[in-house]
Amino acid sequence: MADEETTAQARPPLTRERVLAAALAIVDRDGLDGLSMRKVARALGAGAMSLYHHVADKETLLDELVDLVFAEISLPPDDADWRAAMRQRMRSAEDVLRRHPWAIALMESRARPGPANLRQREAMLALLRRAGFSVVAATHAQWVLDSYLYGYALQLATLPFEGAEGLAEMADEVFLPQLDADAHPYLTEAAHALTAAGYDPALEFDVGLEVVLDAVAALRER
Repeated sequence: MADEETTAQARPPLTRERVLAAALAIVDRDGLDGLSMRKVARALGAGAMSLYHHVADKETLLDELVDLVFAEISLPPDDADWRAAMRQRMRSAEDVLRRHPWAIALMESRARPGPANLRQREAMLALLRRAGFSVVAATHAQWVLDSYLYGYALQLATLPFEGAEGLAEMADEVFLPQLDADAHPYLTEAAHALTAAGYDPALEFDVGLEVVLDAVAALRER
């Protein structure tokens, strides 16, 4: 009994911040399917019911976790032109989603956006409006940019290989053996050329981003 009392006294008090940190560690490791209030409580050495003093329910917990992800994304700087500032923000967002791939499907799905989410949206809209975009054009621009970001992040997160070495190995062992070179000459050519060049899809983001920024710039002129 004395040992249990000593352990309880040594354990840090349960706080909202500790609950969210434990939940974030679990979902980063196990994905959304691995998240439960009971598992969070177990990680904290607490009773499941005690969590509800800090987080109302699992949906509220998801709202909070998504806002933590938004908080990790750098806001576009004020001391750069709109294109450079947006490029910096988009690269930061892509890097954050690599660390938290479970969040990709949730970033735009929450009905109760948190303060970090709102700061991001306000900063992006302010950047575009100050750069001369109309409200409608700025809205179009945000849709285009977010669609590219989440689409790229999802595609990268679901690839069946990782990095240039993984691509080369899959091409040699899986992809090329099932290709008929006569029926698919261009696919065969591309597979050989890309693996020889050490192509890594993880480096593709900046290429597409410049294309998207060109298109966004055109929206301002309409």
